[in-house]
Amino acid sequence: MHKPGDVMLGGLFQVHYTSVLPEPSFTSEPHQLICQGFDPPGFRHVMTMAFAIDEINKNSNLLPNVTLGYSLYDNCATLVIGFSAALSLASGREEQFLLEETCLGTPPVLGIVGDSFSTFSIATSDVIGLFKLPIVSYFATCSCLSDRQRFPSFFRTIPSDAFQVRAMIQILKHFGWTWAGLLVSDDDYGLNVARSFQSDLAQSGGGCLAYSEILPWGDNSAELKRIVTVMKTSTARVVIVFAHQIHMIQLMEEVVRQNVTGLQWMASEAWTAAAVVQTPRLMPYLGGTLGIAIRRGEIPGLRDFLLRIRPDLHDSNNFGHSMVRQFWEQTFQCRFASPPAGWMEAGEEPCTGDEDLESVETEFLDVSNLRPEYNIYKAVYALAYALDNMLQCEPGRRPFSRHSCATLQTLEPWQLTYYLQKVNFTTPFGDQVSFDENGDALPIYDIMNWLWLPNGRTKVQTVGVVRKLASKGEELTLDEDKIFWNFEFKQPPRSVCSESCPPGTRIARKKGQPVCCFDCVPCSEGKSSNETDSMECTSCPEDFWSSAQRDHCVPKKTEFLSYHEPLGICLTAASLLGTFICAVVLVIFIYHRSTPMVRANNSELSFLLLVSLKLCFLCSLLFIGRPRLWTCQLRHAAFGISFVLSVSCILVKTMVVLAVFKASKPGGGASLKWFGPLQQRGTVLVLTSIQGAICTAWLVSSSPAPHKNTQYHNDKIVYECVVGSTIGFAVLLGYIGLLAILSFLLAFLARNLPDCFNEAKLITFSMLIFCAVWVAFVPAYVNSPGKYADAVEVFAILASSFGLLVSLFGPKCYIILLRPERNTKKAIMGRGTKS
Repeated sequence: MHKPGDVMLGGLFQVHYTSVLPEPSFTSEPHQLICQGFDPPGFRHVMTMAFAIDEINKNSNLLPNVTLGYSLYDNCATLVIGFSAALSLASGREEQFLLEETCLGTPPVLGIVGDSFSTFSIATSDVIGLFKLPIVSYFATCSCLSDRQRFPSFFRTIPSDAFQVRAMIQILKHFGWTWAGLLVSDDDYGLNVARSFQSDLAQSGGGCLAYSEILPWGDNSAELKRIVTVMKTSTARVVIVFAHQIHMIQLMEEVVRQNVTGLQWMASEAWTAAAVVQTPRLMPYLGGTLGIAIRRGEIPGLRDFLLRIRPDLHDSNNFGHSMVRQFWEQTFQCRFASPPAGWMEAGEEPCTGDEDLESVETEFLDVSNLRPEYNIYKAVYALAYALDNMLQCEPGRRPFSRHSCATLQTLEPWQLTYYLQKVNFTTPFGDQVSFDENGDALPIYDIMNWLWLPNGRTKVQTVGVVRKLASKGEELTLDEDKIFWNFEFKQPPRSVCSESCPPGTRIARKKGQPVCCFDCVPCSEGKSSNETDSMECTSCPEDFWSSAQRDHCVPKKTEFLSYHEPLGICLTAASLLGTFICAVVLVIFIYHRSTPMVRANNSELSFLLLVSLKLCFLCSLLFIGRPRLWTCQLRHAAFGISFVLSVSCILVKTMVVLAVFKASKPGGGASLKWFGPLQQRGTVLVLTSIQGAICTAWLVSSSPAPHKNTQYHNDKIVYECVVGSTIGFAVLLGYIGLLAILSFLLAFLARNLPDCFNEAKLITFSMLIFCAVWVAFVPAYVNSPGKYADAVEVFAILASSFGLLVSLFGPKCYIILLRPERNTKKAIMGRGTKS
């Protein structure tokens, strides 16, 4: 189809479904392909370009004083025909047609709109690119065409498959579909999509492919049966198809044959609006399909323009081409008197050319869902605006050599390519049109949904938009309330290989399977995960531990010998009881201080011993409660000094007993002068001071300190006091043990003294208890963890203190309180006489 003009634009469209070789005959030309299967929507594409050029010619603001013409070709869905037409347009060797009554010629073509197939566009652009002739495709989506090194003059008004793939992935992620199947056509369109889909899906982390199959061309029932069997046996409920209408027709025949239902189909832009598969027979399988569709637009005046078509050979618009005649014949089911060879059959109604288009229902006049047409419209206007910008240049500011401006007579295609790269305009529908550095237009797609109506018909409705934003990548907008789901509960299906791992678990990959197939392994102790599908469990901070569900960290339980637990309460009660008893005994001794029993047992040392025992009982309280720095430092010092004071008093009492016994013998009176009250007090003070010096040196050099011990229990913090210096602690205990052993030995030597001096027997027994307790303490202390070590030490302190208190002061209190008749000097001496 041709129309003359000052500047010519070419067009490549699919008006016929296919082409065939005619039967050999003596009259037909050899190897001449014949186009078959007239496609009304394809013819509408052709007429949309004719309308756009007619509209531009009528626009005084765009290309004034310049008339655009066109030369439009049908590729018949056949590569060799489309490639031949493109070469004819580029080389100026297309068929000659009448420009004016006296002029026959072929004006140059400065730009081409087309082709619709990616494979055709690749083949055409590989060659046409050598001429730098700009090609603006309205339907070729292969991402490979964005390669500017290979295709320097290729542009398109439809987003590339790279964006379509990312749009599909956005939908998958939106509904949580991480397990899907992919079917692609066996051509550049499908194979490039398969590569980019797998790559982008892996990078986005949005899911995995359960299978990826290539749909064959032609009738290959065995391969189709195998592919549908894979779909049927797979656990993936979502099937994504990047293929052409013919592939879907063949595929769905096998799907129906095997009755594969319960799948959520996702359609590429190539078959989203394909009415041929929107039939009542297929809707039980394809109902609810979600698809990517070319942006719908509105072209005011297009329908009126289409209605003006007439198969008149003398029409001034030159619409009297065989395309128009074929359209007319198909629409009205008639034939012209002089049809092309092979179209006339006996008994057919003749066409008059005066039939009324509005009286018939034809898809050709349906302009309610203009999608490819809208892209064609934008492509034509892009070329027109680029040409307008080029012709409006200012001399001296042109970007080419010598800074000169082009004229209609000197226009070159490569010059138009430069301006086309910089074109930027807004359509009447409000969409901005511009091209990036790869020749791709600003990507935007409509999201479509196949609604299965109760009357059995199908409605393809728009339920969302996905567009590319300069600031934040792809933006998906969906109206989920409008989406029809072809499932029992009218809800989106679940399509996952493995269910999500809940908080408290982590993903464990299955060997040899896609990353979406995994097991959920509970986090180990001390680790947690608070997110779904965590790859790793995070270790809890030092003072925290994982909860029972492993979904968060909780503060570790703390353990120490507390005043609030039964063991701590018992030990505290025992300590206070011992302190109270010491106080009572001290009161008794003070009250009866003038009695022989108190006086005979060195009352001053007895008072000092009772005070020291009282301190021993009280120091045990420092071992109970949460360890602090001051309690850790004070507990052992107080314990060591208190016990040394007690044992020193006992040692001095023992030495006094021995000295008195020796002085009672003839010539032994001089020994008492070394054990007078002053010497006794001095000895106790010196012995206690030595322990004080040991404690001071220990605290200064390596002081005990509180410590959070996590070695005993992973989920507990055991608060304890570390001794700091083990040597210091050993010297402290060793010094107490040395004095205790010395006291025991001296008391043992004095055990057979007369009864009037029986203090030695009591001391011997008390020191035996004391040593036994502390000998047993050492292994028990070493093998007791945490708070139990403190409990063992407190028990040893209380046991030894009670042993000293009861052994030394029990018999005396018995005589003082219950047997007062024996608390006389005569009775005491008498007892000694009897023995």
